[in-house]
Amino acid sequence: MSDLNSARHVDVLARADTLPLWQVVNLLGNDRYSDYFVYEDPAGLTVATGVRGSIDVYSDRVEMRWNGVVDSRPLLGGDPFAALQDALDSLPHPWKAYGWMAFETSYHRYAPAEFDRVVRHLAHLQIPEAEAHWSGDGWTASGELAATLASSASAAPDNLERRTLPSVDLGDDRCDYTGRVRRAVAEIRNGLYPKVILSRTVSVPAELDLPATWALGRTANTPARSFLLRCSTAASPFEMAGFSPELVAAVHEDGRVITEPVAGTRALGISAAADDRAVHELRTDSKELAEHAMSVRESVNELTQICRDGSVTVSDFMSIRRRGSVQHLGSTVDGLLVPGTRPMTALAALFPAITASGLPKSACIEAISRLDACERGPYSGATLVATSEGDLESALVLRSCFSDGESTWLRAGAGIVAESTPEREFDETCEKLRSMSPYLVSRDRHPEATPILQGAPQ
Repeated sequence: MSDLNSARHVDVLARADTLPLWQVVNLLGNDRYSDYFVYEDPAGLTVATGVRGSIDVYSDRVEMRWNGVVDSRPLLGGDPFAALQDALDSLPHPWKAYGWMAFETSYHRYAPAEFDRVVRHLAHLQIPEAEAHWSGDGWTASGELAATLASSASAAPDNLERRTLPSVDLGDDRCDYTGRVRRAVAEIRNGLYPKVILSRTVSVPAELDLPATWALGRTANTPARSFLLRCSTAASPFEMAGFSPELVAAVHEDGRVITEPVAGTRALGISAAADDRAVHELRTDSKELAEHAMSVRESVNELTQICRDGSVTVSDFMSIRRRGSVQHLGSTVDGLLVPGTRPMTALAALFPAITASGLPKSACIEAISRLDACERGPYSGATLVATSEGDLESALVLRSCFSDGESTWLRAGAGIVAESTPEREFDETCEKLRSMSPYLVSRDRHPEATPILQGAPQ
């Protein structure tokens, strides 16, 4: 877990050329592990493999697996955050859990009719059998994982260039994104809400090597966090990899809670002059400034509900956050939790990220359930890392690629306000998709490789 107890913003992680990216890829290659979670934060890179136990939260039940025993119980009270915390608290200490939470987890609070409509997979956490950590001075690991790491090659595969896909077509609007933006702008101008985030998916016409895609993409991205995971123990297993632009919440053992709202976007990497012009636009564009100020104000309001009086501060305001193919306005808001507040309670107060929903959340989440072309699942939800000591970190799942064995897809969104034009918002999704689209690597199966996982919801 990253050392953020000072609550100061960390703009970028380690330089990609200092990370053992390809050693991780070679460790996980050939489907050696059916389950793994790779997580990068300012403290370094963690690789967790295997499953000692797991927790899955659905909109009607909670399923726990431990020592080969499956325990399923109803979701009493209908609160998935409380149910997940209770399940974690029941585990034998010590433990560290990794996983994800779906955007639709927010429906229980903000769109109760949608929450009850169908059974959804809301969250998955797994407690690994083995872990290794890279802090810049080498790997810290033990047992078989240490030996396997030591024998893993540190260079990129020779056939990487051959397996890297040509550019995926990002300009196809088959899910009518511009039409949905027009409908949202009309609703905004009619006073239903001031800002909503609408997203679109882009299909990838190949089965991907997601570890190699993650490693190659990390060489060009400067995320707040990066992640790579494969889950096979849940009813709907799947894989995803990505480069998160912001923290949804970080909760520390000492009671400090941090969130980092991002709002306001321009392209990055076109040229030095173009990048400088984009920074100037971000800092002077009234639409972008208003969007960002709105997000920061709401983050302060959300933290005020769960933090000690007078402890909530904006420790960094409207700095430029460079995130691969785009740059954003970003801020850091932090506070001290009221004593006794559980980590999942703090996450519930901040979830989903304003960057993923818009404001006010209740109206926007209802609008998203109508206007987005399909349910989001982990997209715009969060990765989760939690410990038995009370630490919790959740990173926003954006700039990501997903695979379920039958299909592979990218997804991106944009913030829609009254001044939005459908064409510009569509272009913004393309800019964000380019954080992943140039780095997609197809699988190169070996005869002994096991089948890719099946059945994840999109």
